[in-house]
This record gives sequence, C-alpha cells and structure tokens, in this order.
Amino acid sequence: MRTTLTLLLVCCFSVARGQNTCATALAITPGLHVVDTVDGTQVPPNCLTAGVNTSHGEWYRYTPSADGGLFISSDLSVNSGDDTRLHIYTGGCGALLCVGGDDDSGTGNLSRTIINVSAGTTYHFAWDDYWNANSFTFRLADTTGFLSAVSFNTVQVNPLGGIVRGVVDMNNDGLDDIVAVQSNTSLGITLSTTVHHQLPGGGFQAQTYAHDSIPNRPSWSFCAGDLDGNGYNDMLFAGGSAVSLVFADDQGTGFPRDTTYAQYVFCQRSNMVDINNDGALDAFSCHDVDPNVYFLNEGDGTLSFHQGGLGDTPNGGNYGSIWTDYDNDGDVDLYLSKCRGNDPASINQMHRNNGDGTFTEVGATIGLDQYQQNWSTAIGDLDNDGDMDALVGASSFYTGGHELRRNDGGVFTDVTAGSGWADFAGTSIQHVTHDFDNDGWLDIMGGGGTILMNNGDMTFTSNPVGFEVGAVGDVNNDGFLDMLRDNALRLNAGNDNHWIRVQPVGTVSNRNAIGARVTITTAAGSQVREIRSGDGFTFMSTLAAHFGIGQETAIEEVIVRFPSGIVNTVSNPPIDGTLTIVEEVSTAVSMNTAPALRVHPVPTSGLLQVTGIRDRATATVHDMQGRVLHHAQVVDAVLDMSALAPGSYLLQVADADGVRQVRFVRE
Repeated sequence: MRTTLTLLLVCCFSVARGQNTCATALAITPGLHVVDTVDGTQVPPNCLTAGVNTSHGEWYRYTPSADGGLFISSDLSVNSGDDTRLHIYTGGCGALLCVGGDDDSGTGNLSRTIINVSAGTTYHFAWDDYWNANSFTFRLADTTGFLSAVSFNTVQVNPLGGIVRGVVDMNNDGLDDIVAVQSNTSLGITLSTTVHHQLPGGGFQAQTYAHDSIPNRPSWSFCAGDLDGNGYNDMLFAGGSAVSLVFADDQGTGFPRDTTYAQYVFCQRSNMVDINNDGALDAFSCHDVDPNVYFLNEGDGTLSFHQGGLGDTPNGGNYGSIWTDYDNDGDVDLYLSKCRGNDPASINQMHRNNGDGTFTEVGATIGLDQYQQNWSTAIGDLDNDGDMDALVGASSFYTGGHELRRNDGGVFTDVTAGSGWADFAGTSIQHVTHDFDNDGWLDIMGGGGTILMNNGDMTFTSNPVGFEVGAVGDVNNDGFLDMLRDNALRLNAGNDNHWIRVQPVGTVSNRNAIGARVTITTAAGSQVREIRSGDGFTFMSTLAAHFGIGQETAIEEVIVRFPSGIVNTVSNPPIDGTLTIVEEVSTAVSMNTAPALRVHPVPTSGLLQVTGIRDRATATVHDMQGRVLHHAQVVDAVLDMSALAPGSYLLQVADADGVRQVRFVRE
C-alpha cells in the first residue's frame, strides 16, 4: 500500500481553494491540495466530539470509481506546528452522515485517517477552524482495489468532555461502558467521572459522579476491577504524584468511597491483579523514579501499600506492566517494559511467579531483557500454539526497533526478521493485541495509525486505519472490537466472521477472574486469551475474553482455568454472543491417575497434614452444602483448620495434577 500512495502523491498537486458550503464543495482528485485559509460559512457537523463547536469550514468532495480505501492526511512536514481537524460524510448535503474524521492521529496535532469507500458514492469532507484557520496542505489518496481487512467509522461520544480512559463493564450488565474523567471546576467539582452506560438496545446513558477528595486525574494510566467483591468494578487513578482507589457502592449507583495514598508515586502503567492468589484482587503501579509499588487487599475493604520486590531499579524507568502466565504453570507473572533514558540498567524484566508469594526476575534467562525505548509490550498467543508470545514495541528507534518474540517452551526466540515488524516504522507508547477482524488470529496495534494484521504464520501485514491506540471493547454489542481515544469513538465496521465473548466470573477466585486463562476449540484448532486489567500504556480495555472464529459455525468447547486452579468446561456453546461462566465447584469425587489425596489426623483439632500434592497447590474448604469457607495456598503441606466450627467438610486441592478433593472432620 505504501508504494501505491507514493505514486499517487507525485501525480497531482493543486492549490484549488475549498468551498464555503457543502452544496458548493470542490470536487478534487488524488494528490496534494492546499487550504489557504478556513473561513467557509457553513459549519461542518461534528464527527468527533459532541458539544465542541467550530465557526467555519472548507468543503471538498470526492467520488471513487472503484471500491477501495480513501486516505486523507494533513500529516506532512510542511504543516509542522499546525493543528487541523477533519470530518467525512456520506449522504446528501441536507442529511450528512458521519463516516470518519480525525483530530490528532497524525504527528503533533495533525490529522490522518483512512476509510473504506464504495464505487460511485460521493464522499464530502470538511476541515474546520476549531483549533486554527491557518493555511495548510493535505493529501488525498485513492487506493483503488484495496480494501482494509478492518475499518472503522467515527461517531460522536462524550458530550461532557474529559479524558477517556476506559471501555469496560462498570454496572455488571455484560456490556462494555465508556469511562471518562474530568475536572469540573466551573461546576464546583474538583474531579468527576462520567460513565456512559451502554444500553441493551444501543446507545448510551451518561451518569456523572463527583470525587471531591481525589487530587489527581488518571493522567498516565487507569485500570478497573472489583476490589471488594461486591459485584461492581472499582477504579484506580494514577498520575504523576499519587495513586487513588475509587470504590463503587453495593448497588452500582455511585462511588461514595475513595482512598488516596500519601506516598509519592510517579505512576506509569497500573493494573489490578491477584498478586498473592488469595482470591482477593490487589493493585500494582509502575513507578517511574523509584522501585515499583503494589497494594495488597486485606479483605476488609482496605489495601495496604507496599514498595519493592517487583522491579527495583534504583532510579525507576518502569513504564509498562502486563501480567501474564508466560510459562503456563497456572499463575501470573509480571513483565516490565522500561523506558531506558540514559540508564544502562534500564532493561526490560520478567518477574516469574514462584507460586508462594515471591517472584524471581528471569528476563535475561528467557530472552526478554530488551534494552530499548519501550513503554509497553503486547503479549498474547500470536501463533495459536497455547502459549504467550510478545511484541516488544518501540516508542522510538533510539536504541533499536520493534522485536517480535515467539514463546518456545518458556524461552522467547527473536522472529522479527521477515515478520513485517522489522520494516514497520510506526512507533507508539501503546502496544496492544486483539483480534480486530474476528478471523481467529490476534492482531497488533502500536503506532503509525496502523493495525498489523496477523497472517496466521507469525507474519503481519500493515492495515492503516488513521488513528492511534485507545481503549478497546465492544461498545455496540455487535461482536467486533471498537476503539476509543480522545473522545473519538471508532466503531468497527465488521464483516461476516463469527465470534464469541467469554465472561468468567470468579467465586473462589477474584470476581473478575483476572488472571484466568480461557481456551476455545473449534474444528480449526484452539485459541487462548487471558483476563487482564490494563494493557498497553494508558487505557483500560474490556475484561471479557474476545474470540473471533472466522467462518467456523460451531465451538466444540470453552475451558476456563481460574486463578484458584478450578477448571470449568462448557461444551458446544452458542456462537455470536456472550457466554458467562461462573466458577463452580463440583462436590462429586473426581477420578484421575494422580496420587491419592490424603489428610491426617482425622478428625483434626487444628492443623491438617496434606499428602499426595505437588508444589504450588491451592486449597479450598467447603461445607457440605458446597459453600466456600476458606481459600489458601498449601504451605509445607499443612493447613490450619482451627478457625472452623466442629463438623464435616470438603477439602479441594488444585495443583498440576488437576483438582482433587477429600472429606475431613473438624472435632
């Protein structure tokens, strides 16, 4: 596609003036065009942010002769320092319909976008003077015959402004909502959050919640999850000086409680994750100038501050954090992306979870100790072989470019050469991986207004979309992943591929099942996703596991391995919809070839010795009605049952051999 664009650029250059109204819009051809000033009398309908008005516009029109892509960009070196904004429409001038547009996807404050177009359809587009009316040059390219593998339409959203930070289900209705945070000093509010709740029939209902005691917006990162287990997601605001936790009430109708920690934290990426796997969600924050910090859930509605042990470079440099089970041992590990600056010690780190509450840094051993400008890493099963691969994305080429690393049994092999990433010049602080075209392969987005589409063989093809990475989720419940950034909602145009959305719900594990691994199997093979809170650098994306299955029309089974070790399986689920899987404990005695699970003494007055288990085992105690009473890791093969009342109980142990159980009596 780059070659095609280059040829088009040199073929035509005009200094024709745009027209003042849609009805008199200037018909143009591919090439470079100069806008000498923006002073047209008809104000362009806003395709980006509702409620933000402008005074003038310059109007153009173009009618492609064949289906293909239409590329419009002011992102040219001659426009350095300018600030442009673009709106694109179909329909007659009396009934314009927004189909695209852009504000700041280009370099600095310039505009750049691409949309799929149809032969014979006239597309009107207008530049407005919201930022300035200066003269500038733009490029139009018609990539005849080229259709994007995935394309997006831009619609209005967020009439209250603010900084959009999340696309995540906030009211527990199974639909992704939009979260924006703003300062409203004119309304006498220091800080507030607006949640645009997605409605079952389409559209949104906005609700604003004040936070008078929170000093900082989530200027660097935002994450969400149910910290107190009441069924509604809480929020973490992280800025340049402090971390605040914001708690939802038990009805999901407000955020009446918050905590801002006194300790100085120059936070970059933040996450929610069950660090010690005790069934309660914790929080983590990268620290730019000091050792990283984390907040352990005490189980009483409070989280305690801790620092050190998970990235201790004395002068920080911790930028991107992502929690993933890279070694397939059932617990989550921590990968840190470092912005190296001038510190030679700032190399990327992988902290392997030892399963006992401790971590060991193994980046150099496994091939993930990159030394480059890297603010975030996209991690996912890129080759559908059952383990997590990595795209260590460059934020600049100061110390090298992108590195694609394939997971080969827990060791990462450099497969950048020939993958499409060695030649990709787009850089970003945001790198994420999702299946945007629902073909069953994870794509990667990370700079240059481009998604690199997965070809299924660890090679990738550039697909320009004209905007940069934002929060990812399904905001119109059509089964295709959309993106939201800078108040511009990019709706995935979709295709005829099938899909399934899997939403695990923890009972023994944390309620969001963050840290769970979801596997689906079709006739074409298996795919794996992990449930995470926080990917990329800034945004919070959906907590559901999204799978495209291409033209497959059936799924054989869905398997969820919860952080507790409990495994639930659903056979032959319906497709093209959401499947909710609640963590269930079977009270039937399971038969397997693992060593017999035995406990003594029985009855016990307190300590219970457990034999026949492997390292890193987790134990769950149920009463005979199946209710969970206790969940803990087994330390030195001993469990303390002294807090139980006298009676009969069921002990369930999850380890590498699976989930087994045995009855015991507390005297």
